[in-house]
Parts: sequence; structure tokens; C-alpha cells
Amino acid sequence: MSHEQELLVVGAGPAGLSATLAARSLGVEVTLIEADARDQERPGSRALFVHQETLERLERLSPGLGEKIAGFGVLWQVARTFYRGREVYARRYDTEQGSGLPPYASLRQLDTERFLLGACRAAGVEPVWGARVISVRSDPDGVTVRAENGGEWRARYVIAADGARSAVRASIPIEMDGGRSSDYRVAVDLSGEDAGGAPAERHLHYRHPALDGRNLLIVPFTGGVQVDVQCRDPADGEALSDPDAVRRWLPKVVSREQAERVLWVSRYPCLQRVATGFADEHRRVLLAGEAAHLFAPLGARGMNSSIADAEAAATAVCLALRSTGVERARGVVEDYDTVRRQAARHNRARVEGALRHLRAESAWSRLAQAGAARLAPRLPRFGAWLDKAPYGPRGPITLRGGLY
Repeated sequence: MSHEQELLVVGAGPAGLSATLAARSLGVEVTLIEADARDQERPGSRALFVHQETLERLERLSPGLGEKIAGFGVLWQVARTFYRGREVYARRYDTEQGSGLPPYASLRQLDTERFLLGACRAAGVEPVWGARVISVRSDPDGVTVRAENGGEWRARYVIAADGARSAVRASIPIEMDGGRSSDYRVAVDLSGEDAGGAPAERHLHYRHPALDGRNLLIVPFTGGVQVDVQCRDPADGEALSDPDAVRRWLPKVVSREQAERVLWVSRYPCLQRVATGFADEHRRVLLAGEAAHLFAPLGARGMNSSIADAEAAATAVCLALRSTGVERARGVVEDYDTVRRQAARHNRARVEGALRHLRAESAWSRLAQAGAARLAPRLPRFGAWLDKAPYGPRGPITLRGGLY
């Protein structure tokens, strides 16, 4: 076992890397461990969309990082919305950015992680690779973590950012509240930038006629395009993700040339879960990212909220380490638990609203969408509603710490 450290971060995904950067920016000693081997590439594009608030946060944690990610990512020129194959609304973006960071950047998660890892290395932290956690024991004075490779660490605090199947969360233990939506989705990543029309255009289709009325989203990212289909149920998702089925339906929604450039196909349920607590009983382990919450991918709340968790967790650890007295330190961690858990519940509720909109299970919902599509060409506010509703409403919450 190495000497007792101030902070151990578990997981080198977006949350863990961001927590490491945040801690180092505050002068906290950090060790970062990761279950995967060095340079093991994660499949697919996964989280694509980095919000401006996140770019600004990363720029604050590591000057130049937000600018690098923004410069690499795609800012699409037009967001088009269709209803039964007919365009009903188009929102144009100013791609000529002046000073400041853009409203978002679209790039694969593995590219975002590459930039984050580079910033961590520049800050003097290299992950301990291949260190899969098998046990965590917290006590009033700190935390002992053991890994499958024989590694063992003792730290005053741990930030658990080890993902949806968090071994740290299971060891504490903390349960996840919530279940899965009835929604399943199939995502297909394509190389190149010419799918779905002109380069750098996002296309949202309500009731696509070539997909038997299913909803479809086409999103460009640096180096490719993601095609995302909303399935009717698990069996529908299994059928649509079959390789032969993909070869049949994909050329109906993108160019035939682009349909030949499949990089990755994924089928997944829309999970809506939030941990019942974001800290252990001794207030020594803080959960962040997907170890603490899982959202359906509407509004890009998953990775963005994970990075907000990471900064908040690192700040709480720093304050706790500098606190005089045990109760004051516990109170700092309890504040983190309260604020980030409420933010997660807020995000889950907003995503539920977006899912209800897309499912349109009631006659009234279907009528509202059809009516808005008819009115949109003359009254753009109805088109704007169709354009924005699938992402869920945004806006600040009353607690400090903000939406994400």
C-alpha cells in the first residue's frame, strides 16, 4: 500500500479526468486509477455534444482545454426539423465565432477524453491503468481501495467516477433509484460528413415515412455522422440493430454511399436512474458521473452533468481537506451530496418530459405535433417547439451548482 494520499479518483472517463483536473487546479494531490488497459479504445461515438457551459468549465480548469475541444468539434450550420418527410423548420447557426467559446461542440467522446487525458498529463497526472477495483472500505478517517491487479491505495477521500456499473458504488453500498424507460434506441455511427444532406447539418425527423413512422435523428460529429432511431420496444430495437436490417433501412435515410461506411452499431435502453446518495456514510467517498446517475441521451445531459459533478466533487474535497474540524468537513461533502443529487433529479425529470414528447402516446400529443407541423411554415414558433422539445427544457435550478 502506498502512503495515504489526499484524493484517489477512480475511473478515467470524462468525469474522472475532469475531477482530476479540477483537483489539481486547486492544489490537491491526486492519484487516478482506471480499470481498462492503457490506450484501450472505447467503441462508438457515445456522448457527442459538449455544451458551452462545459467548454467554459473545462477552460477554467485547464486554460486552453475548452478552446481545443471547441476547435476540434463540429458546429453545425443548420438544424432542420421534418414531419413525415416534409421540412417544417430550420434553425441556422452563426459558425463564424468571435471571441469566446461557441454554444457547443460536436465530437466523439473518445476525442473529448483524449483532450482531457492530455490536460491531465500536462498537470502531472498519469492514470494507473489496468487497476480494476474489487473492494472499497471507508471509515471515519479515509478510504482503502484494492484492485484486481494487486494495487492498494489509502486516501483521505475518493471520487468514484467508474461508470454505470460502478464497483465503488456497489462496495459502499449505494442503490440506484429509478428504472428504464420503455424507449429503446439504435445508434449507427458512419464515417464521413455527407449523410443526411449538406455537411454539418442536424436533421430531426418526426415519424419518418421510410422507417414506418419512427422518429429519427441525424447528428454530425468530427469525422462522421450518427444516425439514431427511436424504437417501439426492445424487440423492435433488436430487429433494427440486426446487421442485415441495418443494411436494408440505412440507405433509406442517408445517401447510399454513406450507408456503406458503418463504423459501429449499438442498441440500448433509455435508463433513468439516480443514486439514492452521492456520498457514503462516512462522507469520504463522493459519486460523480454515471456512477451517480444515468439519463436517456436527450439534451446531452449525461456527460455534461458528469463534468459538472466532477468539478463540484473536487471542490468539495479541497474544502473538506482544508476544513478545521470533522463536522465542518462532513458538512462540505453533505452539501455536495444535496446539490448534485438535486441537479441529477432535475435533469432526470427534464429528460422524462422529452421522452414523453417523443413517445406521443396520447391522441392529444400526436395531434399537437401534427398541428405544430402544419402551422410551423407560417408561424415559426411552432417549428421552434418541435425543434427544441425532444431535448427537454433547460434553465437554472434554485440550488447553487446550476443545472448541470
